[in-house]
Amino acid sequence: MAGAPSALELVAAAARRFEAAGLHFGHGTDNAADEALFLVLHGLGWGYDVDDAQLAAPLAPPQVTAIDALIDTRIATRRPAAYLTGRMWFAGYEFLVDERVLVPRSPIAELIGAHFEPWRGGRAVTRVLDIGTGSGCIAIATALAFPHAKVDATDLSADALAVAAANVARHGVDARVALHACDLFPSTGGPYDLIVSNPPYVPQAVWERLPPEYHAEPEGALTAGASGLDCLERLLEAAARYLAPGGQLIVEVGEIWPEVESRYPRLPFTWLEFERGGEGVFLLERDELRAGN
Repeated sequence: MAGAPSALELVAAAARRFEAAGLHFGHGTDNAADEALFLVLHGLGWGYDVDDAQLAAPLAPPQVTAIDALIDTRIATRRPAAYLTGRMWFAGYEFLVDERVLVPRSPIAELIGAHFEPWRGGRAVTRVLDIGTGSGCIAIATALAFPHAKVDATDLSADALAVAAANVARHGVDARVALHACDLFPSTGGPYDLIVSNPPYVPQAVWERLPPEYHAEPEGALTAGASGLDCLERLLEAAARYLAPGGQLIVEVGEIWPEVESRYPRLPFTWLEFERGGEGVFLLERDELRAGN
């Protein structure tokens, strides 16, 4: 069909519209072009491995209509693209997501891909706890990285645990990932070689100023009181009791990391660096937690 746009042309047009509309990008992509590509490929049912010739070929009118609808909805609603597609990638795996859970985006994915090395120093990982699991992405990706490990995953939200259960089944790790409806630590399980958490840590006043895309996510999964420390304080107080000898605690606290360091001057936080971006993830050894609390 003469004059029909290609996928590449639709991506470029969508990116221009996103920029003109002042959208925010921070839920799996960090710029208008990548966000547009994500939505266009989803609308076409294509993967990222599509070849250049297909991307440049003219599209059929129904394909164009479907993509236009996605682009219009992203602009009109300011909902993150992952909620429009119902999926997001994390640590190399695709997860089901919707408004019941945060969109997976933690830099902890990079640690999982590296099997938590060099920080583990070759120590075994057989028991893991993921606190505040949400979609289950950290727990499931960790289970897939360590095929012989048992992983417990906790969350207070029944809605979030329903999404996590769907992802556990999707990735076939039912026998090794156990979901627990509880606050922070399960009543049974452990001791753990690793406790990993991306807990709520956004101060309430900061959340109120965030772009609309963040307000589409469950507030309780983001905010933690006026300081952002409400959840972290309880986590740090109890974590050592659940860690095995040689066990480690890894927690994401994002941009409030200076406040965390100031609040706990006796804890020797190791702040991890990431090749693919991200900040505010610390590591503490069990013995460091015991000595510093």
